[in-house]
Amino acid sequence: NPVPEDSVPTTVVAVISARDRDSGENGEVSCNIDGDLPFRLEPSSENTYKLIIASALDREAVSAYNITITATDRGSPALWSRAALVLEVSDVNDN
Repeated sequence: NPVPEDSVPTTVVAVISARDRDSGENGEVSCNIDGDLPFRLEPSSENTYKLIIASALDREAVSAYNITITATDRGSPALWSRAALVLEVSDVNDN
């Protein structure tokens, strides 16, 4: 479902789960958003992150965001995986 452009910062728009079946540091995963977007990831529980609006959205400026999330383990060498999602922004009459 699209996110209304008048959603306030701190609104949770998705929950992301990242899992690594390895043990020890090889099984510890951290996630980051690639690029400079108006969202942030916040750890929620073990291997789960909340995707949160970090700053105001403006549908007239950007109607959809292509968000790439990178999950990296703490192994040596570190292994990583990426997932992409599209977040559509719905218009709200702001006149």
